[in-house]
Amino acid sequence: MRFIKIIKILAGIVLVFIPLTSHAKIISVIESKPASELWLNAGAYSYHFQRDKGFNSRNFGLGAEYRFSTVSSIVVGAFHNSDWYTSHYLVWHWQPIGLGPVRLGAYAGAIDGYPHMLNGGWFFAVIPTIGFDYNNVGATLLLIPSYQNRLHGAISLQLGLKVF
Repeated sequence: MRFIKIIKILAGIVLVFIPLTSHAKIISVIESKPASELWLNAGAYSYHFQRDKGFNSRNFGLGAEYRFSTVSSIVVGAFHNSDWYTSHYLVWHWQPIGLGPVRLGAYAGAIDGYPHMLNGGWFFAVIPTIGFDYNNVGATLLLIPSYQNRLHGAISLQLGLKVF
């Protein structure tokens, strides 16, 4: 039941950003064109699926995203993770699908700092994303899956500011 409620919430968020005019192209493959943008973020806020486990929901940190094309970027940073430890990450962010002004994609890369996953060492992860940018402000929802008793599922909201 909780999963269905979460899906409904996500669908509602996506629908808020879809233009309702008849001339809008709702679903599209975004054309890859060169870009050069630098975005900064201060971590994320997470809503964990297991609410009774005492996870850290305020995942503050510092991250930088360099967008080298309209669909791809490299993201690097550090944050205070859900297990109350510091994590570092280096990921490729790919957003090839447009749903109105919303972009669908995934993070794929390396992350560390989770004590029950390889004793806090580096591991590879793929995390689905939903993004929306307006001028110099952006928001990305990360749909973090649970993995055994090592990683804890959540929906995380990351806000960003475009520097240039």
